[in-house]
This record gives sequence, structure tokens and C-alpha cells, in this order.
Amino acid sequence: MQNSLILHGIDLQLPAGRWTSVVGPNGAGKSTLLKVLAGLLRHARVEGEVQLLGRPLHAWPARARARQLAWLGQNESVADDLPAYDVAMLGRLPHRAWMAPPSAADHVAVREALVTTQAWDWRARPLSQLSGGERQRVLLARALAVQAPITLMDEPLANLDPPHQADWVRTVRALVAGGRTVVSVLHEISIALQADDLLIMAGGCVAHHGACADPATHAALERVFDRRIRVRQIDGVWMALPCV
Repeated sequence: MQNSLILHGIDLQLPAGRWTSVVGPNGAGKSTLLKVLAGLLRHARVEGEVQLLGRPLHAWPARARARQLAWLGQNESVADDLPAYDVAMLGRLPHRAWMAPPSAADHVAVREALVTTQAWDWRARPLSQLSGGERQRVLLARALAVQAPITLMDEPLANLDPPHQADWVRTVRALVAGGRTVVSVLHEISIALQADDLLIMAGGCVAHHGACADPATHAALERVFDRRIRVRQIDGVWMALPCV
């Protein structure tokens, strides 16, 4: 089987302490880019170098890297018989010695994460008894429990209803206000426009990278979607509206 080149010509810096959303048409390479940044494509051919905090990503020991980078992916498989609390506790593994029991700090971090995602009330329920939206909030709690400086999220709004999508935005804003860095791949363009910066992908390349409020960003966004959307400000919030 011949390998195909998915990403090419990528040269970018993601600023610390900001929320960057990655958007683009289907097949643009958004999820692949995020996996490359997370170091999850170990067996793929990756030319060039990814750096984390000024150090090559591959040079980081696995445990140290896991403390720096929290990950929430699409359609993640987790044992359905695990209670929500134990799933969130998985986020604390990089902070614990091998086979060591959870510390008091681990329990505090897990409780805080589950409360933040409004999943505390079903902490004892296994994932198999949760709805898709409830399950997604538990997986988000696992990522938050890592308390990493950088959080990478691929389609974190999957199965979340609009009120909980708004809660997610508030959670991300709180992380950034506390000095954290968030990078999210989103299909919900109007929510992506609430980020600090927009990274627009097209055909495996970076079509544009700029501030969400920049008119040049709006023009690039409309262009990569073949002008089937238009960006307008409504009540002080930038929105992507379909052209009909």
C-alpha cells in the first residue's frame, strides 16, 4: 500500500496562554495535525520536528510529556464497566509512581474536574450507563484532571447539547485565564470563533493563522468553505452563518 502525504508545508507556532481553534473542511488534516502535535503518530512518517516548550517532542520522556500535554480525542475507547470517577482518575496516572495508589492531591484534582464538567453526581456509575453527552463530559474531566499546561482536544463538543457547549467554552476560558494553553479541533465554527486564534486548514496545509477578530481571518474562513458561510458579528459575538 502506498503511503499518502496528509500534511505538508506546515510551519507554525502556537502561542502559550491562548486558546487556538483548528477549523477547516472535511479531510483538511485537522485531526492529523493535532495527533502530530500530541506525538500520537509514532509509526507514521513525520518529516521535520515538533517542539514542546522549546524542546523536541520526541526528546521528552513519556511520563514527563504526559504531564505537559493532556489529550481528549475523538471516539475514545474506555472500558465501559469503569465508574466515571475511575475514568477521570486515569488522568492522574502521569503524576503517580508505578502501582502507587492515588494521593490526596489526585482525589482533589479528580473531584474538581468532575465538578467542573458537572459529572460529579454520577461519579459511581459505569460509562455503559451514561448517555453520549454524559460520557463526553467524563472524558473531558479525565483531561482536566491531568492539570497539564497544554490541553489538546479533538471534537470535544461531540454529543454535547448547546448549554453544555457553552459550559465547555467557559471551562476553556477559565483554563486560559489561569495561564493554560488550549488547542481544539472544532466543527462548530461559531464556537471556534470565540477562541483567541483560528488555525484554518485546507488540503493538508495551513491556509491561515490569525486572531479570531481579524477581518483577514474572516475572509480566509469564508474562502476555504467556498463562500458558503459568511462571518458576521451579532450582539458582539462573531458568528459563522450559512449562505442560503
